[in-house]
Amino acid sequence: MDKFSAIRTFTKVVQLGNFAKAAQELRQSRSAVSKLVGELERELGVQLLRRTTRSVSPTEHGQIYFARCLAVLAALDEAEATVGHLQGEPKGVLRVNAPMSFGTLHLGRAIADFMERYHDLRIELILSDQLIDLVQEGFDVTVRIGDLAPSSLVSRKIVPARRVLCAAPGYLERRGTPTHPDELRNHDCLNYGYLATGNQWKLSDATGDHWVQLSWKLCSNNAEILRDAAVRGRGIALLPTFIVGADLQQGALRTILSDFSAPEMSLCAIYAPTKQLPTKIRVFIDFLVERFGGRPYWDLVD
Repeated sequence: MDKFSAIRTFTKVVQLGNFAKAAQELRQSRSAVSKLVGELERELGVQLLRRTTRSVSPTEHGQIYFARCLAVLAALDEAEATVGHLQGEPKGVLRVNAPMSFGTLHLGRAIADFMERYHDLRIELILSDQLIDLVQEGFDVTVRIGDLAPSSLVSRKIVPARRVLCAAPGYLERRGTPTHPDELRNHDCLNYGYLATGNQWKLSDATGDHWVQLSWKLCSNNAEILRDAAVRGRGIALLPTFIVGADLQQGALRTILSDFSAPEMSLCAIYAPTKQLPTKIRVFIDFLVERFGGRPYWDLVD
């Protein structure tokens, strides 16, 4: 049995909670994955996983072993990165987590260009809007939009994630264009379901903060759904320009109340603290700053 292959396989099964999904990501058959984990359990003399017809979960021994495996794999990746640094090129596997919309709209193309620059680096990109435990789930870096990372992690700001109020020209012609946040109460609003302020929008100008209790027509945890509804004239949305930038540039949406701003958010790269940042993480974050820093292409409108 290849011990490192077995450890990587076991770790992937725990992370995904499913033999079939682990097999798909590892590009192996389900039976091969199950066999490796079974051999590992026999060698250790303990049961590592509880198996059901739908999912698997670690036993108490499995949890302890999983944590140790993560440390071993991280050390191995760091050793590969160190060697890569000495050779002038990063090597190994870079595991990245990012939000769904930003990943599909912008990060996918950026990753493709990053791969062209670093041929010996393999990228594993997982898109998810849920907050994750970066260390527990074995990611090298997570790209997040919103608040800064917990104090136990390191956060590097890449670029502000500017948000604007916007609506389709047809909607504004039909319902009128608000000139003050208070007027939004009489409009159909499209609300993002993960806002910390719930069903309220906070907008600020020189006179102070204005809180708007929404009369929303659509609430979703996916910003692209809200953008599509706004483009079709269904209401007013408060959305990041990385979502609606192209629609604003093409005239499908118009900004309103531009003298008022929503609370600032940022696009950040978050990673675990370490004495020497692995080269693969450093070059990736530097690439993100190079690609998206300054005034990003989605903000080239006004």
